[in-house]
Amino acid sequence: MYHCFRLRRGQDLYEEIEAYVKAHHIAAGAVVSGVGCVSRWRLRDATGVRVRSGEEDVEIVSLMGTVSEYGCHLHASFSREDLSAFGGHLLPGCTVNTTAEIVLAEIRSCVFTRRPDSETGYEELEIGPAYPEETRNDRREER
Repeated sequence: MYHCFRLRRGQDLYEEIEAYVKAHHIAAGAVVSGVGCVSRWRLRDATGVRVRSGEEDVEIVSLMGTVSEYGCHLHASFSREDLSAFGGHLLPGCTVNTTAEIVLAEIRSCVFTRRPDSETGYEELEIGPAYPEETRNDRREER
């Protein structure tokens, strides 16, 4: 199943995707497409520690990752006016400038959760089987 929606000026790219996934109880999914423009960006670099940010109009040239109502992991690449590109781990704080068009693919055969991993120090993806529909409804009521 696919989910398509548009974000508007002033909305937070990461937070709105996360909110959409939670509101639609998507247990496992992937970003199929994300295009648009942001006026403020905030990314974590490959060190896993440093956060970089800026205020400039940049195009979203790539948006990908796994999404779940139990946690999202998104990466983005942006392009500046001179067409140079940069990217990293998407964080809250990326403000949509004109628009962001998002397409998500829901994967109903499994559930994505996140568990602490002692080796990496991060909450890493754990893939489990989908819950039967009646169990899924019970789990939603518990939250």
